[in-house]
Amino acid sequence: MEQDWVKIYTSHDFFKSELVRQVLIDHEIETILMNKQFSAYNMGEVEVYIHQDNFQKALEIIIKNEL
Repeated sequence: MEQDWVKIYTSHDFFKSELVRQVLIDHEIETILMNKQFSAYNMGEVEVYIHQDNFQKALEIIIKNEL
């Protein structure tokens, strides 16, 4: 992964992480979704990463939308 990317959200639920990613994309924040789940059992986490320059804006969006 490139430098200057930070994790903004983690969930065990793939769909919640995808929802967060889509909301951030709708606000023109580039995101990376990293699925660390075991495919057979859906155990593990799904993480959403953003560029650190967008951290404050993304955090405000997540809080405002109660994600």
